[in-house]
Amino acid sequence: MAIPLRGTLLNTATVFVGASLGLLLRQALPAHLQTTALVGIGLVNIALGVKMFLGSRSVLIVAGAVAIGGLIGAGFGLTALFDRLAASFTGLFGRQNGLSEGLTTATILFCVGPMTLLGCIQDAMTGRSELLDLKSLLDGIASVFLAATLGAGVVLSAGSVFVIQGLLTLFARPLRPLAEREDYLAEITGIGGILILAIGINLTHLQKIPTANYLPALVLGPAMVAAGARWRARRPAA
Repeated sequence: MAIPLRGTLLNTATVFVGASLGLLLRQALPAHLQTTALVGIGLVNIALGVKMFLGSRSVLIVAGAVAIGGLIGAGFGLTALFDRLAASFTGLFGRQNGLSEGLTTATILFCVGPMTLLGCIQDAMTGRSELLDLKSLLDGIASVFLAATLGAGVVLSAGSVFVIQGLLTLFARPLRPLAEREDYLAEITGIGGILILAIGINLTHLQKIPTANYLPALVLGPAMVAAGARWRARRPAA
């Protein structure tokens, strides 16, 4: 008997368990080693972000989606929303610095990328969850190191994984065209790369970027690709 949202439930559990183990490890790590590990993770994210960005087919679409998406996100105060969400858990975890940063960073890392979309659609349409099973393993390992350096906010990101991937799975049928169009996936990957690059910059303390404000770009990118395709189709033949 197939378990509804099996892949999402497994991914949520691995992030929660991995992050909980990371919190235990955090207590044993001296502050200077936490900083060293954090910068190392940041450098890896910068490299990963650049690699993902290079998968884009249109720099203009990525630039436009990120710029406009950032304005929309700032207008709706998405970064402040993450801050308030993290603050609401201070009673559970105590007053920990960087709670919001851990939540935002881990949410973007675990929920942005083609594997999330493709895995959720596979789970919903076929009842198989091989992609999400693999993602669960990778996220579980990553959550240990993230929580050891960023703290309890990474534990909270397990809730983000459950909500975001759960919704993607439930609405998989209308989202299926996204997974079948390479041009859509290319721009989602490119925009995701910019967000992960921003996270890497934050982790290395080069610049503080309100990364959550740029999340609307992930929706705008495919929308701009679709609009461009319709415009080209309506142009009269030369």
